[in-house]
Amino acid sequence: MDNNQGFLGVTPPIATSESTEREKEVTTSLMDELRRQNTMESEEEARTREIVLGRLAALVKSFVKTVSLARGLSEAAAETAGGKIFTFGSYRLGVHGPGSDIDTLCVVPKHVSREDFFEVFEGMLRNTEGVTEVSGVPDAYVPIIKLKISGIPIDFLMARLALSSIPDDLTLQDDNLLRNLDDRCIRSLGGSRVTDQILRLVPNVNVFRDALRCIKLWASRRAIYSNVNGFLGGVAWAMLVARICQLYPNAVAGAIVSRFFIIMHQWAWPQPVLLKQIEDGPLQVRVWNPKLYPSDRAHRMPIITPAYPAMCATHNVTASTQMVMTEEFKKGADIVDKVIVGSADWSELFTKHDFFHKYRYYLQIIASTGEHELQIKWAGTVESRLRQLVMKLELTESLTLAHPFIKGFEQVAYCVSDDEIRLVAQGDTTPAIAKRKAEDIEGIEGARPVFSTTFYVGLGIEAKQPGSTGPRRLDISWPTADFTKMVKSWDKFDEVKMGIIVRHIKSSGLPDNVFDPGERQPKPVTKKRPKQAKPAEKASDVSTDFPVTKKPRPSSYNVASDSTPTQVVKPNENGVPTVTRAPQTAVSATATPTSVYFVDIKDQANIKSPQVPFGESVAVATGASVP
Repeated sequence: MDNNQGFLGVTPPIATSESTEREKEVTTSLMDELRRQNTMESEEEARTREIVLGRLAALVKSFVKTVSLARGLSEAAAETAGGKIFTFGSYRLGVHGPGSDIDTLCVVPKHVSREDFFEVFEGMLRNTEGVTEVSGVPDAYVPIIKLKISGIPIDFLMARLALSSIPDDLTLQDDNLLRNLDDRCIRSLGGSRVTDQILRLVPNVNVFRDALRCIKLWASRRAIYSNVNGFLGGVAWAMLVARICQLYPNAVAGAIVSRFFIIMHQWAWPQPVLLKQIEDGPLQVRVWNPKLYPSDRAHRMPIITPAYPAMCATHNVTASTQMVMTEEFKKGADIVDKVIVGSADWSELFTKHDFFHKYRYYLQIIASTGEHELQIKWAGTVESRLRQLVMKLELTESLTLAHPFIKGFEQVAYCVSDDEIRLVAQGDTTPAIAKRKAEDIEGIEGARPVFSTTFYVGLGIEAKQPGSTGPRRLDISWPTADFTKMVKSWDKFDEVKMGIIVRHIKSSGLPDNVFDPGERQPKPVTKKRPKQAKPAEKASDVSTDFPVTKKPRPSSYNVASDSTPTQVVKPNENGVPTVTRAPQTAVSATATPTSVYFVDIKDQANIKSPQVPFGESVAVATGASVP
């Protein structure tokens, strides 16, 4: 889809020359490394996916026919009502790996409702041979049914078009198909329409796929692949790689990866990344426009979808997650530069993150229930609101960074007493509880399982100012209490069945399950010094009803405390732990530059930026016009 100036994208390419022989050599070694890293699925799994999609396509047609007959259509009309599936995401882009899910869209005619999808079709799925773990979420922002069929995970969306039948040759490219649809149907169609547009807007699909496989693996290993937690999701990473492909239309994958890191590190955010100019369409719907909408102007790293209506795929990015990604772009550029000159291997780019070694202090957020199905929904709700906690933490005095980890850690503990339930709810699972199995608690009165999901936020504390004396206290009472209040405001929250705990811990207190076997360094043996008597500690005078913003507040630093948050956790009548009082969370910040991860937000002038080869100008890439 060239524009009328003969090139793909919103600016001319930076370079149109072919890659060098060295860049072709490193591309060959990159593909070898990606195969070693097990990013390619086997031929057997590929065939299984094709069979699964064929079964789903037939099931959708059967579903539409069933509903059509129930609506009073004739047998002939019901037979021709159609129904079609479209894939999108990593599978449609051709960059999926072993075990990855298939994002699938079910398109149905106008007489089939969303209620039918979750009542009739979900029931049909449950009764289909080989289908397991069916879970519908009709109230989600994008309503979805999750399932596995023949072991392949499927994320199923649904869109109802204003058509009486869905022909087999239907495509979703025409913007007029969006007429008379509700917002949820438009959002459901968006994934497929965006994916198809990306593939149309890259000069060489195979080069794009190879480079994107590399970037997806790198982002996953460096723990920056998560839209919900404020980093970038799959579609955003795909659009960034596609933009670099537009800027170097004749380059091989190794060269694209090299330029990716250099250009993304130097990108002049909030200048948006666009694959095509933003266009108007036939609907009275909101299109991304920072000149018109203040919320769009607030986006820190806008990456704009190429399909109408244009939206920002990265509205979740915060100041902290942007800083983390910028640092990772710089590290990636340095490594790839060494790969190009032959002093490093591609495997170094895919080194595992150091999140759980990086900070001295962490926030631990524990969501718990007594039922597996309920835990999935409760943990998902808590995770979807973590970004709000991060943004509130960023306002806290002396906190330079609030770095969320990209996933939660799930655990099932089989408890035989209320005391054990209380310990598990607070993240203190003893070895005896950890090794207990379900059969071990059968027949024991009061015994029950506790399902928990634990999330982490690393806390970067600014360096101690020269000349300051005595300990300081980092008071994060308001952000944590406000977050707890916010998640409890969920309309399906049940105090009897759901628990939420927020507390700070030192790095030495991290549980073993966040580390790979052999990754954790042995804890040094230290002799405890006898405690000296000290004056009674003075309680903080900061109200949890107001934010602890970045303003001088001496009273917030007059206490040094290593105690855990003052929370009372009690099992309710069903044995599920609940918080009975909001936390008063304070961290003793006796920080030194060698003991905690510091980030200088204001001045990064001492960091040398990676450079593109002589004769190439990165400035060309950011010459896009915005609405």
